[in-house]
Amino acid sequence: MTLDSTLGGPTLEQRRHLVTSIPGPKSAELHARKAAAVASGVGVMLPVYVQAAGGGVVVDVDGNSLIDFGSGIAVTGVGNAAPAVVEAVTAQVAQFTHTCFTITGYEGYIEVAEALNALTPGSFDKRTALFNSGAEAVENAIKIARHFTKKQAVVAFDHGYHGRTNLTMALTAKSMPYKSGFGPFAPEVYRAPMSYPFRDNGLTGPEAARRAITQIEKQIGADNLAAVIIEPIQGEGGFIEPAPGFLPAVAAWAKANGVVFIADEVQTGFARTGQLFASEHEGLEPDLIVTAKGIAGGLPLSAVTGRAEIMDSAHAGGLGGTYGGNPIACAAAVATIRSFQEDGLVERARTIGTLFRGRLNALRAADARIGDVRGRGAMMAIEIVDPATGDPDAALTAKIAAYAHQNGVVLLTCGTYGNVIRFLPPLTISDELITDGLDVIRDAFIAA
Repeated sequence: MTLDSTLGGPTLEQRRHLVTSIPGPKSAELHARKAAAVASGVGVMLPVYVQAAGGGVVVDVDGNSLIDFGSGIAVTGVGNAAPAVVEAVTAQVAQFTHTCFTITGYEGYIEVAEALNALTPGSFDKRTALFNSGAEAVENAIKIARHFTKKQAVVAFDHGYHGRTNLTMALTAKSMPYKSGFGPFAPEVYRAPMSYPFRDNGLTGPEAARRAITQIEKQIGADNLAAVIIEPIQGEGGFIEPAPGFLPAVAAWAKANGVVFIADEVQTGFARTGQLFASEHEGLEPDLIVTAKGIAGGLPLSAVTGRAEIMDSAHAGGLGGTYGGNPIACAAAVATIRSFQEDGLVERARTIGTLFRGRLNALRAADARIGDVRGRGAMMAIEIVDPATGDPDAALTAKIAAYAHQNGVVLLTCGTYGNVIRFLPPLTISDELITDGLDVIRDAFIAA
């Protein structure tokens, strides 16, 4: 362990360093225990077991230091065990761990709500309710929209991902592994075509929006529609960034027809894309915005924030939950949100995006199997294809990820077709680690 003053406290040495094969013997032993104790439906993508993490590395129980290109799926934007978060959580634990906000309140919940009301897009009066997970917040956003509009139908989009609960599985597009065998799903959920520039044959954003809106009007009708919900940049579906003009056109149609426009910013929120919220890239002002993941530095917290008249439409007691807005998670969130504002992390995300885009575009120029480079800020991806046909190549994608894992890079795949590699590093990662990690990706393509 070394002292890294740039991160404000004792941190791990910031380098990739392997002392065993991956996984090492201690991780293998723990993985065997996992198989005997944990339900097999709970998978572990990379079977190394972490002992410490910080900056841009995770260190496993065998002493291997791996470059973190995943951030626990976009959660640890401020880094693992960020000193300000640790301090805030420690102080809160010493005071009290739980009362249930809907029984006896506490200031931390209000502080988080005030911050979200002030920072989320839209100059209108807002209210916030806190929950535990992204899926739980999505469920509540739909619940609120239905209560406000007195309508039931909801539209989600192709390739979208919104969670693993019954309603959010219905909203989620991809069957395996998220939905297969778990039905029947919640009713009155419909799907519209997404703008997917790499596969849309030149369709512009407004044209793609018209295609989606026409389908919605014909199959559902605005008079029956409570809400449309969309990720400004899709996450699990493949980091699909819709063509310019698509999101504003859908939002404008929703506003004109009394439909609640919900932005699911669970993965895109909190500086990840080079703005505090991805909706800001196209000037969106969602009626409701759903946040989670990066909100609390790794502690479980989520939120629905939106127009006061919509949020306040639910009756007293209609929203809440035993752990929603837990005081420890709220303390972490206050410290985390302050870090995003004060520590230059929004700007850092843009710098990270520039570094990744430059290197990934160079790889693409040299290797036709990389069909597309896309994303914003510290949310970048490559789509891997058969260069002769343009068809998705999931097998090669799996080989690239496996090579990275074996060589000390935590790397995530995604996409409806399983052929996208996504890059979600902590915003505290160094340029040197990014360069080293991308060298491993380059070598993976050479070896494949």
